[in-house]
Amino acid sequence: MSHSLTDPDLLALLSDTLNGAAAPAGAAGAVICLCAQWCGTCREFATGFQQAAQAHPGLVFRWVDVEDESAAVGDLDVETFPTLVIGAADGGVRFAGPVLPQAAQIPRLLKSLGL
Repeated sequence: MSHSLTDPDLLALLSDTLNGAAAPAGAAGAVICLCAQWCGTCREFATGFQQAAQAHPGLVFRWVDVEDESAAVGDLDVETFPTLVIGAADGGVRFAGPVLPQAAQIPRLLKSLGL
């Protein structure tokens, strides 16, 4: 993903996630995984992503299939799976990029971002 953290498509995706029906009141931020159903690595990563969501109830976690939800992704160019978009409640994107397909990456990133 070669977009800046102020890319309008990233900001819109984060805003939609923070303001969506699944967002708990007062959510501190959001973690969005951009993946594809056909991707075996994504399917393996999904379990760890769900576990991270359960461990961080103050954040909104959203799984976005880039093909099934292409309108939500806009013109974002996702080059590698999994790709995470992490943002704070203020609507600012703090991280956007590929990660190793290991669930332990999520809490480490959240800690380093102050979320």
